[in-house]
Amino acid sequence: MTTVAFHTLGCKVNHYETEGIWRMFKEEGYERVDFDHNSDVYVINTCTVTNSGDKKSRQVIRRAIRKNPDAVVCVTGCYAQTSPGEIMEIPGVDIVVGTQDRKNIFSYIEEHQKTKEPINGVSNIMKNRVFEEMDVPVFTDRTRASLKIQEGCNNFCTFCIIPWSRGLLRSRDPKNVIEQANKLVKAGYKELVLTGIHTAGYGEDMKDYNFAMLLRELEEVEGLERIRISSIEASQITDEVIDVLDKSNKIVRHLHIPLQSGSDSVLARMRRKYSTSFYKEKVSKLQRALPGLAITSDVIVGFPGETEEEFQQTYSFIKEIGYAELHVFPFSRRTGTPAARMEDQVEDTIKEERVHHLIALSDQLAKEYASRYENEVLEVIPEERLDEDKPNILVGYTDNYMKVQFEGTPDLIGKIVKVKVTKSGYPINQGIFVRVMEHSTHSKAKVYGA
Repeated sequence: MTTVAFHTLGCKVNHYETEGIWRMFKEEGYERVDFDHNSDVYVINTCTVTNSGDKKSRQVIRRAIRKNPDAVVCVTGCYAQTSPGEIMEIPGVDIVVGTQDRKNIFSYIEEHQKTKEPINGVSNIMKNRVFEEMDVPVFTDRTRASLKIQEGCNNFCTFCIIPWSRGLLRSRDPKNVIEQANKLVKAGYKELVLTGIHTAGYGEDMKDYNFAMLLRELEEVEGLERIRISSIEASQITDEVIDVLDKSNKIVRHLHIPLQSGSDSVLARMRRKYSTSFYKEKVSKLQRALPGLAITSDVIVGFPGETEEEFQQTYSFIKEIGYAELHVFPFSRRTGTPAARMEDQVEDTIKEERVHHLIALSDQLAKEYASRYENEVLEVIPEERLDEDKPNILVGYTDNYMKVQFEGTPDLIGKIVKVKVTKSGYPINQGIFVRVMEHSTHSKAKVYGA
């Protein structure tokens, strides 16, 4: 049997797409082996969000070539899309496909086996207006299922290369989204994470359909207990979306709303489409609709020209919002973006210091958020055992995205269970198992331990 091995770099969308590509290989009769094993075909799904993403991608490609010089080495993903020429220059790379037309990989493999010539299958992503369908009815790591609903982004923020690697916004056909959701529920998944490059931009390229309408349809999927939105921009939080969240019994009390900066002058240089006052107004409306809402976010520090005053504005704004957790990134000069060419680049030592300050603040806010739930009973989906030595200590997430560990039998993995939080903390909370849920009572009433 012909074997294939995968290595995925980068974001959740890449991990989702690797599963989709693996399904195609499986249907062609391939057997999947670990990336560190000898394989007939290696597929490297690359990332290009930073220059170091490119570098890591090249290292992994070389690792595959060294492992088996006779293997067919296929490179896909964002770095393949933006820099196919660079990848083709690596001796031993056989096939390059970008972030579209992945089904062609098999005809390329056949062609390569005949001609032994390397193949560049990357085409202009900016001309693509169609969502690439990939069937992912089950996931290798089983407990939480992602459902990709959208591709691409029209925003062109000054620090970001992604529109050039993913193209413009394209939404998946709602029929296909619902069909995929039903398949995942049939496979036993209780929670779906809606994912994409600009997830809640879903429907912006459609005439009479939008993200709120899709959420309403997903609400009707029988057997689905939890809907999680991987990320939503402040500009996408319409009153209609807020209304859906308010009425929903399935959408969880956790939203990831990227901030990037809490300074209006920095947001303008980043070409973000909102001000801090707009962002705060949206958050206040959401908190009224979803009491106890956990808000997580991304922040970039040391953006070109960021002054001490602008950083302090960000620090104060983050405190004011009261996030449940932050992902903090030092600004990274991504070649090919306007921000990489800006004057007034901030020194690394200053960036490091600011990152340090914000991570300390994030830890403090996360502990404060979690402490509100000490002695409360919450619904948790256990995802895994803590480790092999402690098979009865399970770890999972509450609907409001708190990580909880508690004692329970491995057959609880993937089910919805009630757990009482006995000791809150960050990054993990301690709890005790209460009971298994037959059906989720996921409603606003259970916020305070109903």
